[in-house]
Parts: sequence; C-alpha cells; structure tokens
Amino acid sequence: MSYKFYQYKKCSTCRKAQKYLDELGVEYKEIPIRETPPSKADLKKMLGFMDGEIKKLFNTSGQDYRAMNMKEKLPKLSVSKAIDLLASNGNLVKRPFLLGKNFGVVGFKEEIYKAQL
Repeated sequence: MSYKFYQYKKCSTCRKAQKYLDELGVEYKEIPIRETPPSKADLKKMLGFMDGEIKKLFNTSGQDYRAMNMKEKLPKLSVSKAIDLLASNGNLVKRPFLLGKNFGVVGFKEEIYKAQL
C-alpha cells in the first residue's frame, strides 16, 4: 500500500518519521506540506481517523497558528471552515501528515506507526 506523506524538510519530527518509514520499507509519496497542503478530501479523511477532533489536525505550536490567534478562533469555527483554512495554509497543518487508504496519523510516535504499518 502506498501512503501520502506530507512533510516539511526542515522539521526534525518529519525527518524522524521519514527515516522510520524508510527503515520499514513503506512505500509513500513525499509531498511538501507548505507548498502543497492536504486537499479538503484528505483533511476530511484524516479527521475521521482523528475521531472528528479538528484541533488534532492543527499545528498548534506553529507561528501561523499563534499569529492568527487560532487558539481563540478555532473553537468558534465550523468544521467546514476549519478544513478550508487548513487546505489553504499548509503551515497550519500538523506534520508529518501520513495518510493511507485505511490509516492516517498526524505527528510522529513510533509506537503508533509500528502498530499500524
């Protein structure tokens, strides 16, 4: 199975996840998250894997998140508006963002990757 692996080259967590995927021999398509944010369809699919918790899709420690005061705005946004925002600004999306047909995860925790891949 092939995965979509959205990442940012300068992100150390993304590099760790990519190294782990390579060690496991996982097939994936590398996508630069800042230049090519996940599509609305991919974000909605990932939201399903995150049990509908939209905040889990946001890079809450990112500069854009803070600059846009998303901590205050996010609770008031509809899921649809939040998806629109994420699809238009890859800096807001939590990374790495690994999405397959039956599995999706944001961030990198080796035990989660190991259990699912």
